[in-house]
Parts: sequence; C-alpha cells; structure tokens
Amino acid sequence: MNKPAGNVTPALMLQGTGSDVGKSLLVAGLCRAFARRGLRVRPFKPQNMSNNAAVTADGGEIGRAQALQARAAGVETTVHMNPVLLKPQSEIGAQVVVQGQVLISARARDYYRLKRDLLPRVIESFNIIAADADLVIVEGAGSPAEVNLRAADIANMGFAEATRMPVVLVGDIDRGGVIASIVGTHNLLSESDRHWLKGYVINKFRGDVSLFDSALEIIEDHTGLKSFGIATFWPDAAKLPPEDGVALGQAGRYRKSLQTQIAVGPEGASAAASQAPLLRVAVPHYPQIANFDDLDPLLAEPGIDLMLVKPGEVIPAGCDLVLLPGSKSTLADLRFLKAQGWDSDIIAHWRNGGHVMGICGGYQMLGTRICDPDGVEGEPGEEAGLGLLDVQTVIAGRKTLRQSQARVLGHALCPVAEGTALTGYEIHMGHTTGPDRKAGWVATVGHEGADGAIGGQGRVMGCYLHGLFTSDDFRRAYLAAIAGQGTWDQNTAFEAGIDTTLDGLATHLEQCLDLDALWELAKTRNNAMI
Repeated sequence: MNKPAGNVTPALMLQGTGSDVGKSLLVAGLCRAFARRGLRVRPFKPQNMSNNAAVTADGGEIGRAQALQARAAGVETTVHMNPVLLKPQSEIGAQVVVQGQVLISARARDYYRLKRDLLPRVIESFNIIAADADLVIVEGAGSPAEVNLRAADIANMGFAEATRMPVVLVGDIDRGGVIASIVGTHNLLSESDRHWLKGYVINKFRGDVSLFDSALEIIEDHTGLKSFGIATFWPDAAKLPPEDGVALGQAGRYRKSLQTQIAVGPEGASAAASQAPLLRVAVPHYPQIANFDDLDPLLAEPGIDLMLVKPGEVIPAGCDLVLLPGSKSTLADLRFLKAQGWDSDIIAHWRNGGHVMGICGGYQMLGTRICDPDGVEGEPGEEAGLGLLDVQTVIAGRKTLRQSQARVLGHALCPVAEGTALTGYEIHMGHTTGPDRKAGWVATVGHEGADGAIGGQGRVMGCYLHGLFTSDDFRRAYLAAIAGQGTWDQNTAFEAGIDTTLDGLATHLEQCLDLDALWELAKTRNNAMI
C-alpha cells in the first residue's frame, strides 16, 4: 500500500451508534492490521472521557485506549493522539486536560460552552499527527445520534466536518436492535452530516453471518449506506485492557472469561474453570476509581480470584490481598470508603494476617492523613486515612506525569528481591512524607530519592508507580510471598500476551472486514479537501 500523492493524509473515522460498541478495539485492530501492510498508521481521538489515563512519551496524559492503539500501530504515544481528555471528579464535573496538561476543572454545563474554543487545539493536534502518517484512524466518542449536543460537537460530526473526514458507523449487534440503531442514527443526522457518513460495520456478531444478509438489504434500503463487513464475536478481546469503567461493572464475568481464554490446550478451559484459586484479591470499587488498568495483570493470572467489591458489599474476610487502586478524587473516595465500612474491613483483614497494597490514591489512603488545602481534586478539606502506613499526603503543586523505569530497593520488610526491575508510570498530585517514607522500596531511574512505603509488619505496601504488576518478575515474586510459596508457578507473560493478542485481533479483522475498501475510503479525504 502506498500513500497517495498530495498533501492530505488519508484518514477515516469510526463513530458508534452508542457508547461501548467496541470502537476502541476496532481502531486498535485496524491500526495493527494496516501497520502490518507497511503503512505508518497513527490513532487519534479528539475527545475522550476516562479516568484510565496513560502517560505519554512527551510528558502528558491521554486516554489509555489511545495508548493501546499507539502500541498496536507500533509507535510512541504523544499528547496529540488525544488532545482533549475529560477526567470525571464528580457526577457533574471533570478535570479538562488539553494536549496532555490540565487546563481547568469544569462542570458539564461550563465545559459545553468551552468546547467550541477547543476545536482549534483539536485540529492542531490532528494535523501534527497526520503530518507523520500514511493513515490516521480516528475514534469518535459516544454517538453522533446525540444531536442535542451537535452545535458544540468536537468529538464526532463536528470534527468530521472540520477535517472533511469520511465516517464509518459501528453498531453492536450483541446489544440487540442493531438495525434500528444504524437506521435511527442515520435518520437523526442532518443532511450535511450524512454527507460524511459513508458506511457501517456490524460488531460482535455471533453465529451464522449469512443470516444477516437480509438485514444488510434493509439497512441499505433505508440509508443507502455501504457495509464494510461484519466483525464476528472474538472472545480473545477480553485479554486486552478495557477502556473505561464500563468493564468494571462486569468484573466478575470479565475475570472468568479472561482466565478461560488464557488457558492453553484443548482441555485448558475446563482445567482453568475447575482450578481452585491460589489467591483471593479484593478491590474496593469507589466512585472515582482511576487507572484501574493496574488490575489487568492480576486478572490475567489463572491462580487469582479477583473480586470487585461494590457499594453495599463487605470486603470478604477470607481474601489474601486487599488492593486499593488509584482515585481521581482521593478525599471523596476515602470518605466513601469509610461510609461503606470498608475501612474497618481492611483493618480487620490486616490484623488477621492479610496483605494490603495501595497504588497512587490508594497509597495515600493508607496513610494517617490526606490534606487538599486548595481543593485541587474537589472541595478543600482533609481527612484521616486508614493509618496502616505512617505517612501523610498534601495534595498540592504540579501534577507528576512521567513514564518510569524502576527497580526494587533493598528493604528489610520487602518481600521482593532487591534489584527486581519495574516498568510503569506516575500520574498524581500531592507529596507524601512520614517515617515509613524514609526507607522507600522503589527507586526510579533518573530521579533522586525513593518512592513508596512499607509498614504493618511488612504486610502493607504502597507507592505511586502505576503498572508495577505488568512486570512479570515483580508480580510473581509478590504473589508468591503472599501465597507463602517459594515461587509462583503460573507463567503468565502479561506484556508479551498483549502484543500476541493485538496480532490476533488484526488477523481476525482482516478476515471479517474489507480492509481494501476501508483504505480506499480513507484516500477519498484527498478529494474532499479539494
């Protein structure tokens, strides 16, 4: 495949008939598929809403889905792949991140008024991405059917119109009503917006595809749109990190599916289903949970039974590890945790010999006190922590954003060997100090001082490094120590597994979709720009 002559980079945009129809993974799979054909492919999403953020190579933050798509394309991440990121801090407000850096915290109504002013920044980022690409695959947000928001739109048809972008609509047949969702979306769009809508893809189809032939005719009769293929249900998609908190609401089903898929061999599924878990891990699900991709490597371990503890439930007394993940509003989530009675559950768990790990906001909660004097993450205030680590945190100053190579330091209470390599990222506000910080257990390459704290007789640990469980050696050693074993016998290679799965996804889409037709469609943007 060769990029056509001219100054306009071919590009196409996937928009959905609704949220969570599979746009993110389709873009990732297409990025890998076209990259394997020799094209320089780049992902782009004008606006994303997620507290599952990634730190980019150029020192900003974007949605984690765009980081996965960049990985699929085989390129470094940059803030321009997702120029507007909304990080919810409450039911009605969010932190607005523009080109990787925090711009403002705004209520939904205020952000709606702000969006028009952000479109030039979005276009600027897209042009930067396109300048270094043979093909850009763009992901929309939510659905263009939300026509009540069209006037200030920068994420769907507003962006398509501004960049003269051909659009392919994605419908999720697994939800039911896919014909109505495609036809209804088409009918709701204005005539000018329909101009950019060139076809559709059916996603997550189960069974005999030929049974949908008559439906294709119905859709064409009502819309005139072209089908670019039917992506059949692909169970291995469960191995890839989810984009946002929707997947967390189905964590139990997701965990079971993921472990079944990882099992190897014709008898692997039944063996995985019947295997008693070696460890039970409980994760309190507070409202503003953030960067929960820290859970993915544990979900991928067949010997782990990971339980997402929802509001109104108790943390199980028989679990081995309580993991406190990150939070976008640490004070608010700490208060929520206490209101659920989870603080008493966690302390009782530790007193009974259990282990506790806190990452980022969860690490801050394990200390004696958290102060947010300037209201950086919500209303100003302070709150006593769980008191399992003798540290205190003040949320103030500039946000720390960096990718990190690190190693485990020698610490008398650390169950993991000194020198064990860690790879991850830091994305946090605040500075943590106190007696348990004086001898940290994580050293970040290129930065002075040690991160993290250990207390509670060595059974309570915390740090700011997200992604530490992706490091296979660390994860195995830590889990073995909790299980009371010399080694962790599971051989899950987490990072290698992601790339293998992306290759599998690309192969699957090559079999299901008309990639040649999609490439030809992307090249029509040259004609549209004339």
